[in-house]
Amino acid sequence: MNWKAKVAVWAMLGSVPLWAHFQMVIPSSDILEEGKGKLGVEVMFAHPFEQSYMEMKKPQAFGYVLEGKKHSLLEKLAPKSFEGKGGFSTELEIKEAGTYRFYVEPMPYFEPAEKKFIKHLTQVTVDAFGADEGWDKPLGMKAEIVPLARPYGLYAGNLFQGQVLFKGKPVAGAEVEVELYNTKGYKAPSESHITQVVKADKNGIFTYAMPVAGWWGFSALLEDDVKLKHSDGKEYPVELGAVIWVKAYELK
Repeated sequence: MNWKAKVAVWAMLGSVPLWAHFQMVIPSSDILEEGKGKLGVEVMFAHPFEQSYMEMKKPQAFGYVLEGKKHSLLEKLAPKSFEGKGGFSTELEIKEAGTYRFYVEPMPYFEPAEKKFIKHLTQVTVDAFGADEGWDKPLGMKAEIVPLARPYGLYAGNLFQGQVLFKGKPVAGAEVEVELYNTKGYKAPSESHITQVVKADKNGIFTYAMPVAGWWGFSALLEDDVKLKHSDGKEYPVELGAVIWVKAYELK
């Protein structure tokens, strides 16, 4: 049963599951080799395992960090439809060797079922031409996951480890949701298998072994220290997500 059919059934039963939301920024490759500098990047808001997308407004910020300097690509984003829902994409030609750390700061999304705003600060790393350095530095976002395992060149079965930071400080016991961008149509044995959950230790460090090849999203969900006003005039809490995407490859 696909996700649309499931929603219809749950609606008849009077309940709809709250699948995990993930802000996504997915490059056409996480590694660029010499002479192959063309890169596409897609930006969307989705339930990645279920391949269910949501409407996304133009982000507040989008670009990449290279050698500590931010480069905005916001004006280069073009609208793109994902299963009828609005997202964005861009293409660029990478000419300089380096570790390109793409980031997106979306507009807050109000989730009426949870009575809160959702804002996921998201990143992904692309290594260009074997630079292989700078991938373990904080980007300086309000909430972020700093990779402790190199976030590219990974195999299925490898451990990915990261540290959750809020305003530059480790978040002890942070809850991290993990989900596969399920482009191959895997079937989950149960609803609990769709979104995996791990807890960070007292230093904000978490570890997860990626069982299959594909893009994996890690989302540390934190309560922001500000509230936002909705169109009804009321203020609501903000779920601030620190999200990172990494790709695992199948060893052939």
